[in-house]
Amino acid sequence: MSDALPPGSTIGILGGGQLGRMLGLAAARLGFHVHVYDPAEAPPAGEVARHTTTARWDDAAALTAFAQGVDVITYEFENVPTDALDILESHRPIRPGREALRVSQDRLTEKAWLADLGLAVAPFAPVNDLDELNAALGRIGTPAILKTRRFGYDGKGQVRLDAGTDPAAALAALDGAPAILEGHVQFEREISVIGARALDGRVACYDPGENRHEGGILRETRVPATLTNPRLTDAVLVAGKILNALDYAGVIGVELFVTDTGLVVNEIAPRVHNSGHWTQAGCLIDQFEQHVRAIAGWPLGDGDRHSDVVMENLIGDDMDRVTRIAAEPKAALHLYGKAETRPGRKMGHVNRRT
Repeated sequence: MSDALPPGSTIGILGGGQLGRMLGLAAARLGFHVHVYDPAEAPPAGEVARHTTTARWDDAAALTAFAQGVDVITYEFENVPTDALDILESHRPIRPGREALRVSQDRLTEKAWLADLGLAVAPFAPVNDLDELNAALGRIGTPAILKTRRFGYDGKGQVRLDAGTDPAAALAALDGAPAILEGHVQFEREISVIGARALDGRVACYDPGENRHEGGILRETRVPATLTNPRLTDAVLVAGKILNALDYAGVIGVELFVTDTGLVVNEIAPRVHNSGHWTQAGCLIDQFEQHVRAIAGWPLGDGDRHSDVVMENLIGDDMDRVTRIAAEPKAALHLYGKAETRPGRKMGHVNRRT
């Protein structure tokens, strides 16, 4: 392909967490170099990168130098500030593109965009003050979830409202941040589809995984998901529709609720995704290599599932079980190199073939 980066090119990664670390490892297998940009000292991805820039997101000189030293830029989280992206994009292509970030950085924008695409989403309404919250509750009812429009992850930045919940207290818990109220969806199970789109428009999706959360944090993904063949096909078609509408390049995570009437899109993540870690043990080409291939202009790889897998996140004190897990005959450990273990912090994951 004429747009393909040759081995020896440098991929810039915005963010130095575990997703960036695994992207770096995948890039190295294909002969690419990696340069990580992150404000934090000693980020996990820095341990596997050729270069690491430690600088703030508003450091124009550092952003410019970083961009000029790489051939393409990608990201491992979606909340990179717009001003930083403006500087970076003036020097090098950013893949996936800016439209995916615009849509996904704001939950209200995302819900409206998905609905305009003709996809089913939970009932939703913007909330900026108590009057708007009360009005939204009058239309949507309870139970419902009040979420910050930006920056929430792993259950943070959201409050559940039931019939007896004080709306003012719920709003106060978000510290005045612009919010969105989402109605409760009665679902049978939660699934996600990891999809990829190449620069030439080819789309490839992995088998849907079935997810189980605890306290708002993904605990386990299991493949294959418990789905009928028509629902499986529908889930993959939803992911493909989103990828094409965004003119996307790279890997995306699409989270869905399975209901008795169909599929409801919960959210999208324009990057490699926690629920796609199972691909490391279940597929010839995992989600991280697939993403590197896509943003580098290479052909997509074979994402067919060759094994059934259960992925378990290792959170906080789960690290105490690491040596026992390592003794399991069908378990593959992936530890993230984080120096400090904290409750609720993802420290690694284990893929078990079943």
